[in-house]
Amino acid sequence: MAGYDDRDGVIWMDGELVDWRDAKVHILTHAMHYASSVFEGERAYNGKIFKSREHSERLIASAEALDMPMPYTVDQIEAAKEETLKASGLQDAYVRALVWRGSGEDMGVASAKNPVRMAIAVWGWGAYYGDAKMKGAKLDIAEWKRPSPETIPVHAKAAGLYMICTISKHKAEAKGCSDALFMDWRGYVAEATGANVFFVKDGEVHTPLADCFLNGITRQTVIQMLKDKGITVHERRIKPEEMEGFEQCWLTGTAAEVTPVGEIGPYTFEVGALTREIAEDYEKLVRA
Repeated sequence: MAGYDDRDGVIWMDGELVDWRDAKVHILTHAMHYASSVFEGERAYNGKIFKSREHSERLIASAEALDMPMPYTVDQIEAAKEETLKASGLQDAYVRALVWRGSGEDMGVASAKNPVRMAIAVWGWGAYYGDAKMKGAKLDIAEWKRPSPETIPVHAKAAGLYMICTISKHKAEAKGCSDALFMDWRGYVAEATGANVFFVKDGEVHTPLADCFLNGITRQTVIQMLKDKGITVHERRIKPEEMEGFEQCWLTGTAAEVTPVGEIGPYTFEVGALTREIAEDYEKLVRA
């Protein structure tokens, strides 16, 4: 497969569709130097983007958190995504919406004089963790920790917050793992590099309280699915040693969807009935 910079197709940029290979920015783009960018990862199933409007609303909220005034409304973003998806010719696809500070008069930390730009790209992307959906993903435990909300805008889907994710995932893959699990700055279980985590014990579900990391749209969807089934869900702070007593585990995210976990560091989990049921129910929901 060709690299992501060398493909046929089009990418929506600042209000128009441009050739995929011509979707470029200047080397002095502020976002490349200071991480002044936010994004959304979305999936389309059968030609429809799942929870599309919620993603668009969060994109705007993330931009506002980084003091980037959005040049587009939710309705305009929705129309742009629909246009780009249609132009791609794909029914099942991954949709990436990106907002960033471009190049302009400012090239220091401050960038108020630089334009806020936006792009949308659509491509085919299969299972994020490969065959882990069948046998369960293997996770490393990251050496980095999710920082305090007093240090960064933790509820923004901002590119800069993924720096430690890239480092941690690289190290995990070098060890033969699919991903890495973060603790937060207090030492509690937080999330994986691009997905939220759930555990099962005695028929009840436990998931970390989203007080210092992104409260994923898939996470919220799965919590509601569980509650609709009458299953108790505990959103709470979880100590790492508690993982020894959990029976099942799975990850949730737009890219990950619902992916079973078989190992996290020294802890093992079965790919049990509830994990499989939620994964199957999620698949049905997004394709309904």
